[in-house]
Amino acid sequence: MELANTLRQDGESRGGVLAHLERLETQVSKSRKKLEEPQNAQALEARIHELKRLRDKLRAEVKQRQARVKASTANVEPDQILEISEQEILERKQENMKAILQAYRFTGISGKLTSRGVCVCISTAFEGNLLDSYFVDLVMEKPLWIHHHSVPVFIPLEEISAKYLQTNTRHFLFVLWEYLNAYSGRKYQAERLQSDFAAFLVGPLQRNSLCNLLSFTYKVKPEGQSFPFCARLLYKDLTTTLPTDVTVTSQGTEALPSTWEEQRAAHENLFFTKPLHQVFTSFAKKGEKLDMSLVS
Repeated sequence: MELANTLRQDGESRGGVLAHLERLETQVSKSRKKLEEPQNAQALEARIHELKRLRDKLRAEVKQRQARVKASTANVEPDQILEISEQEILERKQENMKAILQAYRFTGISGKLTSRGVCVCISTAFEGNLLDSYFVDLVMEKPLWIHHHSVPVFIPLEEISAKYLQTNTRHFLFVLWEYLNAYSGRKYQAERLQSDFAAFLVGPLQRNSLCNLLSFTYKVKPEGQSFPFCARLLYKDLTTTLPTDVTVTSQGTEALPSTWEEQRAAHENLFFTKPLHQVFTSFAKKGEKLDMSLVS
């Protein structure tokens, strides 16, 4: 009986100690939370004060800069401000022109800066043969304008300038190069026909200044009997070196044999697709036999 009472008392004693320890832990945890809350609040408040201080400092700096800018422009006339602005624009145009010339240096367009602006040289070529060169002297003012040039009068320079010079200088130079290069290519073909294949021609080659309208009479066999053909080549697109319209007819009123009619039609196809000197090179190699492989 006494042993049982002793065990019961020991159990109650141990249970009471554990409960007491749990209560102490709970109190300690609450105390820690109470101590941490004021510290967090204090840190947050200090951060807010620091941000406000930085804000006020930035506002003061902005006001000081605005005051300095206002003071520096107070004694400058509006015309002077406009002049400075235009000068900056012209300088940017000059830098842009340098970039354009750098980009086009492999296409036949080159240039050098002058006291007024830039002098652009446009070189033309056809089938790897260097041909004529032309120059355009641009004055870097507002508006941009052409001081001197060597562009032929039949090239629509004024029209090209009106469209692109003020808004897109890069495109202006490219379009002008297209016109000049195509003109040089057409002239080169006409000159090659007259110099290298004169034996095939019956009479002179007729052409206009732009070399976009050619007419001539020719034979496919330079010696002996050969039926002559009359050709008329029109280049409506002045930026191309191949004709847009081709007409080949027989000379005289006699009816053509069927084989000659086939040749006439084949000639038209050749003139549409090959430069003039290549067409007559085919005649020279094959004689009366047209190289039909060129037609395909």
